[in-house]
Amino acid sequence: MVWGPGLEANIVLPARFFFIQAVDSSGRNFTTSPGEKTFEVKMVSPAEPFVRIWIQVLDRNDGSFLVRYRMYATYTDLQINILLKNKHVAKSPFILKGRSCHEGCDCPQPSGSVWEEHMHCSQSFPQIDRDLAHYASVDPDRNAEEIPQRFGQRQSLCHYTVKDNKVYVQTFGEHVGFRIFMDAILLSLTRKVQLPDVEFFVNLGDWPLEKRKSTEKIHPIFSWCGSNSTRDIVMPTYDLTESVLETMGRVSLDMMSVQSNTGPLWPEKNATAFWRGRDSRQERLELVKLSRAHPDMIDAAFTNFFFFKHDESLYGPLVKHVSFFDFFKYKYQINIDGTVAAYRLPYLLAGDSVVLKQDSSYYEHFYNELRPWEHYIPIKADLSDLLEKIEWARDHDEEVKKIALAGQQFARHHLMGDSIFCYYYKLLKEYAKLQVTTPKVREGMELVEQPTDDLFPCSCHRMRVRGTVKFLFLLFQISSAYGQTPPTWC
Repeated sequence: MVWGPGLEANIVLPARFFFIQAVDSSGRNFTTSPGEKTFEVKMVSPAEPFVRIWIQVLDRNDGSFLVRYRMYATYTDLQINILLKNKHVAKSPFILKGRSCHEGCDCPQPSGSVWEEHMHCSQSFPQIDRDLAHYASVDPDRNAEEIPQRFGQRQSLCHYTVKDNKVYVQTFGEHVGFRIFMDAILLSLTRKVQLPDVEFFVNLGDWPLEKRKSTEKIHPIFSWCGSNSTRDIVMPTYDLTESVLETMGRVSLDMMSVQSNTGPLWPEKNATAFWRGRDSRQERLELVKLSRAHPDMIDAAFTNFFFFKHDESLYGPLVKHVSFFDFFKYKYQINIDGTVAAYRLPYLLAGDSVVLKQDSSYYEHFYNELRPWEHYIPIKADLSDLLEKIEWARDHDEEVKKIALAGQQFARHHLMGDSIFCYYYKLLKEYAKLQVTTPKVREGMELVEQPTDDLFPCSCHRMRVRGTVKFLFLLFQISSAYGQTPPTWC
């Protein structure tokens, strides 16, 4: 069986992907790997002698494969061949009819609703509804004046306006380097779909900012992390966002690569709770202390000291960094807050281990859809029940394996690149509806330029069609103004 968004020409992603499920001669799904080299995937275009496409077939070790590919040029009627011993399988070859644009192609779909339909976006995202419920309306003029005065001196902010599908920005504060992640996702979105005109502020720091109650005069601030005591509007984290944009690029840890690096099969995993990280929270110190007292149950250590350097002699020595993929040699993964929410949770869920998640007031954009005991094992904020939960997990192995699988399926269905793009688009669309004054390109803003590709430029077919329509409409107007009948071809 073969399926997935990478088999549709209109779904443009930095790295496209689809799935192969191995099936035996009686029609039953394989549940273990038939071998990582079982299937071969080739791509050709009838109009090109060769194609610049990097293809990877990733064995998920459960009988299924994730095929990802990154296109470096735009092709017409791209043909995807899926071969087993040089013979086509399933419905191969698959033909992506029409143009398949690569990530750098600036060719937005004019209709947002059509784009959402092509992307198979969810009708709604509960976190967006929850966040925007605090705001009956949004006044860009008022926010442009008040938010920099209130936050701009002590916090690092970006003030964005998207106007006519172009991105403009002004920064406030000293540490604004993280704007590159927001710039990148906005530019990528505007290459794919016509965004509504919208004006908003993005918090570039770790901690959410809006601490006023909903009954008070609150300001809408977009942040990568939310908390139970703040009113910020939550986006996917910069870490997850970059991993989507740079899959098969400059990042090695992303939601696809994790799926083929999940460690040994469940019975062969080490039945110890594992954690590595830095000293960014008191509870992390307590975790390392617990590990020293119970090394047969917990393997936890610091790879870096920064916040509690004076305690290094108590909680050291430091250990070498461990590849994230090697985490999955262990059955139990401890997820504990850092300065805010630990941004590693999407990758931990996508692995083949169960997550023991600390109760926390901080959350990412998807946390409220996770269910304790269904997608993860909950532990108290002070870790007082951690040993008890590890003991329970060891005594209920089959039940724990089901929880690990449910968490993995959640990550596969809700945290892949197509879902992240849909989330950003839906958030901007719904936020734009709340605006009661017109978004403006303010004094001090600069245009965020689209990157150029001189080697493989993209000629957008939609731009040509729109240009022709505008020309014909103008010709029609001129003819009518002079009382003349427009040409019949018009």
